[in-house]
Amino acid sequence: MNRVYQVYQISDSTGETLDRIFLSLKAQFLNFECDTIHHSFTRTQNQIDKIIANSRLQENVIILYTIVDKSLAEYLSSETKKNKIPCFAVLGNLISDFSDLLDQEANRKPSGQHILDKEYYDRIEAVQFTISHDDGKIITDLEKSDVILVGVSRTSKTPTSIYLANRGYKVSNIPIIPNKNLPKELFKSSKKTCVVGLVCDLSRLFDVRKNRIQSMHEDRPVNYTNEEEILNELESSKKLFRKNSWPVIDVTRKAVEETAASIIKILDILRSR
Repeated sequence: MNRVYQVYQISDSTGETLDRIFLSLKAQFLNFECDTIHHSFTRTQNQIDKIIANSRLQENVIILYTIVDKSLAEYLSSETKKNKIPCFAVLGNLISDFSDLLDQEANRKPSGQHILDKEYYDRIEAVQFTISHDDGKIITDLEKSDVILVGVSRTSKTPTSIYLANRGYKVSNIPIIPNKNLPKELFKSSKKTCVVGLVCDLSRLFDVRKNRIQSMHEDRPVNYTNEEEILNELESSKKLFRKNSWPVIDVTRKAVEETAASIIKILDILRSR
């Protein structure tokens, strides 16, 4: 029987960075079973002491941390060594190494990445724009989009749009609906704005649509889950994308993050021309 590890994630901020790094690390080990305990906004020795005390009551404890305050990080490292608890600084010496490279002291301010600066408010604006332009709700100002996603129903247009918006991109998405013309504004905007077509494998799309109807109890046309009709939808969408020379991404085996990364790469290439 595999042992189950207790992974303590200690952060002086929200813990988002640490959580993402750990998920990437965990994915590299097939037989790594663990329970994760989050300790965000850890900024005092007293908090560290309580965490250490709790961890001593459990077996197979691993501590991962992102703490920018040097003295507090050293205190955590010292206390875990005393108690023989495996402890790892996730960012390691990266801050110190960059400090040497740039020849300047790091401010070591917790939550520094969450500062309310122009970039932050630009992201908020991008999210608001993207939500209001979801599923073709607004088409009068598509040219203001950084990218327009087009695809048949359930090709991950909305989740991909929201993810990109959180990265600061203004996104519109337009659904391709059988027997309904796409808005002429889309084709006008495509001359100024990047349009990306999303496609999916037939069997995968069939399963997603079927599960959607069953779980959400949606009222959809009978053809919505007809495999022949789905195939026709996909082939028509591919023909449309080829006709307009729009880049195409197959989302069948891609997580939203992977699809978004491909779109960002397309945008970078177009902007560098």
